[in-house]
Amino acid sequence: MRFVWAVAAFVLATVMIGAGIAQRTIFQGPRTSTTTIAVEEGAPYVLIDGAVLNTLPGTQTLRAHGDGDIFAAYGRTSDMQDWLADTTYTHVTLDDESLPQSESVESAPTEEPEATPTPAPSADEDAAAETPARSPIGSDLWLDEFQQADVLIAPLQLPAEMSVLVAADGTEPAPTDISISWPIGNGTPWAGPLIVAGAIVMAVGVFLYILGIRHVRRARGPRRKGLPVPMTEPIDLAVEQADKGVISAGQTRKSLGAGRKSLIAIPAVAVSALLFAGCSADSWPQFGETATPSPTASVIVPEGQDAPAVTKAQAERILTRIAKTAADADEAMDPALAATRLDGAVLAARETNYKLRGAISDYAAPKAVLTKPLEIVLPQSYDEWPRSVLAVVDDAESKTSSIMIMTQDDPWSPYKLSYQASLEASTLMPDLAASYVGAPQVQPDSPFLIMPPDQVAAAYADIIDKGDESEFAGMFDAETDHLRPSIAADRQRRLDDFLKTGTNTGQLTFSAVPGTFDPFAIATLESGAIVAVNIHEVENATPTNTDAVIKLPDSPTVKALAGADQSPSGFTTTFTDQMFFYVPGQGSSEKIRLLGYGSDILDAKVIK
Repeated sequence: MRFVWAVAAFVLATVMIGAGIAQRTIFQGPRTSTTTIAVEEGAPYVLIDGAVLNTLPGTQTLRAHGDGDIFAAYGRTSDMQDWLADTTYTHVTLDDESLPQSESVESAPTEEPEATPTPAPSADEDAAAETPARSPIGSDLWLDEFQQADVLIAPLQLPAEMSVLVAADGTEPAPTDISISWPIGNGTPWAGPLIVAGAIVMAVGVFLYILGIRHVRRARGPRRKGLPVPMTEPIDLAVEQADKGVISAGQTRKSLGAGRKSLIAIPAVAVSALLFAGCSADSWPQFGETATPSPTASVIVPEGQDAPAVTKAQAERILTRIAKTAADADEAMDPALAATRLDGAVLAARETNYKLRGAISDYAAPKAVLTKPLEIVLPQSYDEWPRSVLAVVDDAESKTSSIMIMTQDDPWSPYKLSYQASLEASTLMPDLAASYVGAPQVQPDSPFLIMPPDQVAAAYADIIDKGDESEFAGMFDAETDHLRPSIAADRQRRLDDFLKTGTNTGQLTFSAVPGTFDPFAIATLESGAIVAVNIHEVENATPTNTDAVIKLPDSPTVKALAGADQSPSGFTTTFTDQMFFYVPGQGSSEKIRLLGYGSDILDAKVIK
């Protein structure tokens, strides 16, 4: 009976193991589903809509084949369509049957002026016509980009409101061999249990088979008796065997039996080990409840608010590009190169620095643009242009932080650094929205703040000149303001140095006025705003005697910028200040706080 059960166990084990292996091999379906996108040749760009990418659930894998370098980038669909507005491209969407379809989109027509005689094209116009098309590589608009040679494979996980752009270099036709694949959930949760259970049943069958053999051997008795030996003729077996040359067998029956058992047991263990080695994680059922994340504070996006201009990762990449270009321009003292990534008050200060370094050998270079660690990113929530981003980067060496504003004028322009200042270590920043929510820009004449942004520069300039006697002094927090005392001390030092030359020959006057660059304001969570402004501090040295002459013996910077070392009419020197304020909302009991500031010499010239 033991043999019967052993055979049944072997048969059952074979069926179970075979079924488990079959689930992982011949019965297992494809792991991915792939859709090929038909694209006509010729267009320099292919835009794959987010609806196509989300035809099936799960992550997407984009594959493109072509000759040479292949470029792909993704971003918000509206942004990409704006970037492609002035060129022809192929747009891949879904038709009524949810199948990919391609259509050619022509560039948006531009308004043509009234008909006028067309002059013959000049050599410059011919050269411009041969200029290669705009390259998509390195655009600040992309959330991320990929570039590979001949074959591009890009793993994605994009929502429906994002799209993918595929191109070569913007001039050559885009690849036409494009496909998208999604993973298919074809797990075999019972393959593992079947294989393991089959191995266990096989082991039981082996054990029953061994017991059956053992039982048969123990039950086997002698079949017949040997002949009787006469008592008078004892036989000496040792002598008889020696005389007859009988050789004793090497092993006993017991040892032979043990050898067979080991031969049977070893294959069973080996098979079990091989079966266990072939089982992967998706070959087992998943029991238990799915882990639920702990509740967190809800982030409520105001109804109708636009999407944030950039993500945090995108802002880090943009800031790194700005810092590299600024460093290259500082080294080469190239204002044209600096203008590709700097603007406004930052660029004006850089241009003056390059002039001074060209004239004064030991004049210090500008401070480098900090990039890491990026502590705060507050993008403007705006779907149109221009767009701006506020960022704060810590400086571990000086234990200060740098606050800055970056702005993108249109879809094709790079972000440029327009405002930059230093934050003190004790500066208390207001509560700001999360980077993935963003904040709206506050209009310059907004009545919802205790002071409109376009009046902050004039008010603070008045405080610099008049101190506590200014009508605006009560609206600004003086306890956290370290700039006003330093400006007053610097003015007094300069005045003392000037008076050493004689009180009856000249005079030195100071004034502060709003700068030439527009303010920028972005909302905070307390209905207030962070406001960046530009202020000019002007210093005039003029003679009080018609026979007197203003000389510059100890002012190499003024001499280098003005192009003269003395003047009978005097000199005027302008310093530019970049300042960031926190302006509370209407009804708040708080005062306007100075968050950060930076000051550089801007210009010097002879008074006409």
